[in-house]
Amino acid sequence: MNVAYQGAAGAFSELAALRFFKDQKPETIGFSDFPSMFQAVESGAVDYGMFPVENTTTGLITRTYDLFQFHQVFAIGEIKVPIRQNLISLPGVTLNEIREVYSHPEALSQCSRFFAAHPAIRQVVYEDTALSVKYIRDLNDPSKAAIASSRAAEVYGLPILIPAVQDDGGNTTRFLCLSREKRFDPQADKISIRLVLQHDPGALYHTLGIFASKRINVLLVESRPIPGKQFEYCFYLDFEGNLNDPDVAEVLRRLEYDSLSLQLIGNYRADQ
Repeated sequence: MNVAYQGAAGAFSELAALRFFKDQKPETIGFSDFPSMFQAVESGAVDYGMFPVENTTTGLITRTYDLFQFHQVFAIGEIKVPIRQNLISLPGVTLNEIREVYSHPEALSQCSRFFAAHPAIRQVVYEDTALSVKYIRDLNDPSKAAIASSRAAEVYGLPILIPAVQDDGGNTTRFLCLSREKRFDPQADKISIRLVLQHDPGALYHTLGIFASKRINVLLVESRPIPGKQFEYCFYLDFEGNLNDPDVAEVLRRLEYDSLSLQLIGNYRADQ
């Protein structure tokens, strides 16, 4: 069994894949971007893909969500991974020697307090957290450091100069495991959908009222632009429930009737 993730060995997405499938010991395959990962999952080139969808500090990860509308893939599970961003340097380097820190822009944004406290250190955007560690290792310049996971430090053989430099001690990313197969766990308790609503006053209010009428708890509502349609938006919703529940089935029937389109992304067990 193999699982795709975005980034290089040591990325948080790889860690999520290894934890989600901890009993199966999967082969992990790194991809450079999310579109190629979606294509690999949809075509069956890989068995599964582990995609970050939400972070407690930076919010929705839109680079993932915006691709659902173009691919027939299904969420079969989720996992929440604590994100501990570490300052990683060359051996023997002190904080006073560092002038530049490399990392992915989302990782840098999660460490804004560290950079505010050290204004002499310049942030440098890099394509991937784990690859930024490899880059500073190969560069061998003591003035360069990186922000990444402890696994990345281990993979590339560099020490952690300062652990946990992220702003929020509870910083966590939620990942969805996607498959080409529409598979539902009998014990599933969470549903994800994509909706395009009628362009009528009160359309979103009416939609949320459908959930309220069945006392179904809505966990997430996010709007995203529809490509090719100026200032028109779709909505992503997460809510509690199982497809075998008659109330859930009735809600989905009414949503499909009232909306321009409804895409079921998945029904899976929530990671508690």
